[in-house]
Amino acid sequence: MDFIHTSGVLIIQHLQNNYREYNNFFSFMSIVGDPRNIFYVYFPLWFHLNHNVGTKMIWVAVVGDWFNLIFKWILYGQRPYWWVHETHLFQNSSKSHLDQFHITCETGPGSPSGHAMGSSCVWYVMVTSALAFARSRFYIKTSNFFFVCFCRFHLVRSILWTAFWVIQISVCISRVFIATHFPHQVVLGLVIGMLVAEAFDHITWIYNASLKRYLLVNVFLLSFAICFYLLLKLLDFDPLWSVAKAKMWCANPDWIHLDTTPFAGLCRNLGALFGLGLAVNSEMFIQSCKEKNSCNAVFKLLCMTANLTILQLFDLIKMPNHSEALFYVLSFCKSTSVPVGVVAVIPYCVCMLIKDDERKLC
Repeated sequence: MDFIHTSGVLIIQHLQNNYREYNNFFSFMSIVGDPRNIFYVYFPLWFHLNHNVGTKMIWVAVVGDWFNLIFKWILYGQRPYWWVHETHLFQNSSKSHLDQFHITCETGPGSPSGHAMGSSCVWYVMVTSALAFARSRFYIKTSNFFFVCFCRFHLVRSILWTAFWVIQISVCISRVFIATHFPHQVVLGLVIGMLVAEAFDHITWIYNASLKRYLLVNVFLLSFAICFYLLLKLLDFDPLWSVAKAKMWCANPDWIHLDTTPFAGLCRNLGALFGLGLAVNSEMFIQSCKEKNSCNAVFKLLCMTANLTILQLFDLIKMPNHSEALFYVLSFCKSTSVPVGVVAVIPYCVCMLIKDDERKLC
């Protein structure tokens, strides 16, 4: 691993020394790859375009991030911004200098990359879902148009997959540039994320899961993570070892945030999955989204606009961080409320407004 880490540091230094003018772009791509955007941007848009795609997106994001947590504890991945200060492989200390940024100091282990994994799995869902829709639209059962439709579909497929790889490569490079990941960590995250998304293409029960099944999956994910954590502690291994290193080597203590710790991500994801289970099994969802409005373009557009606007304001609410336990509980509650609002509350309110203005639409 010393050779891989040393090579990774040299790559990071090359990027920081030769592509510093792209700093704003790399920072933006890290924001694009932030797993929180799944719940606040991608999910609100896709759920009202297609309920199944939105549902699968949440499942893929939650299970993928859960696997990311387990892999992080197993692989014991270092992060560049602290590894360069502790290694003795560099003779000249100036050679091991890496610049840090306000988004560098994540506190969890580094392998695999959560940003690369979350971005790849969700964008994989979006691309494959868009291609499935395009295939159904382009392939007309008329021999005279078959060749034209075939060419159009392959053109769309090429554009979408090109966009997918451009975005994923940009996110991976951005994570390496800011010195929060080694190159092999982002590649591993990219591959695992795609595998998780592909696996959910063959799991169909998630689209009609009852609240009981959502609860059982939540309990399993939480119980397994806690038991695995306790097992590591019994083996005299501290699963939170990376938090101390982050606090020690981060250039600015203000850049360290509780929401980057392993358990913060677990609470956020379990809350989102639980909230989705509550929402899709609620009477408000059935009344507003599963009846005539399921094909109403105006209703869908209003829901997407209202969701994006309200969620961006909701995301500005920051959890108090003076107590870790309180922070985790409030993070769970906040994450639960996001899918409940997107799937049930906001569509129901939109439906009521439409009824008031135009009775025939609802």
